[in-house]
Amino acid sequence: MFKKINKLVLLAAAGLMLSNPVAAEKVETDHEVWGALFMQGNFGFIDNKNPELKKFRWWMEGQGRFGNDASQFSQSLVRPGVGYAITDKLIAWIGYAWAPTAEPLALKAGHPYNEHRLWEQITWADNFSFGRLALRSRFEQRFFDHHAPMPGSNDVAHRFRQMVKWNIPLNQINPNLSFVVQDELFIAMTTVSNPGFITNGFDQNRGFVGLAYKFNQMATAEVGYMNQYINRPHSARPDQMMHNAVVNLFLNF
Repeated sequence: MFKKINKLVLLAAAGLMLSNPVAAEKVETDHEVWGALFMQGNFGFIDNKNPELKKFRWWMEGQGRFGNDASQFSQSLVRPGVGYAITDKLIAWIGYAWAPTAEPLALKAGHPYNEHRLWEQITWADNFSFGRLALRSRFEQRFFDHHAPMPGSNDVAHRFRQMVKWNIPLNQINPNLSFVVQDELFIAMTTVSNPGFITNGFDQNRGFVGLAYKFNQMATAEVGYMNQYINRPHSARPDQMMHNAVVNLFLNF
């Protein structure tokens, strides 16, 4: 068991290294608390005798994030979506997200804003002898309620996100417990002057390590630490490094 724990520690260190690219000359840090509820299911409830309806999926999530040393509201997310199961492992999704945003993600001078997103993604997951591996590839079109962009920039921010997640069972401790390693890379595909001068290229990275506990077939909870690095080139603001305590609840209907 100790050999396995040592391997998990090494994997966690690797995940955090992935979340911290080459450091800028100056990096602004913060400690945040994130909480999220993720719900998903299929449309079989409309007619449980129709197997095709079970291939159509629905998704709803709500998130709350508190920054400036967890002392104030920083950002929330409401993200509904619908999907179609191409296979039992591969699902295509489309949806919308609303993200009201304040400090420290908004400018320190105090310019809270609303962000609206359209998103499309493919998710894939499968079980292996070493645990469950999941991949998510997402494209986003981001719209902001700020003033008009500067000349030469776009008014819609296009972004690509790639997530890799690995759940490793800890059967020696508890059959319902698993160790989670996750990393998500964000690539901006356009330059937008507001808010915060989003620049084409590397946008941010989120590395997460934690524990997951499966209560039953419907409910799973995750708790852990996320290192979030936000790249801000060509901006008056320094790069940002967030140390986030994260609690997630997943409900599968």
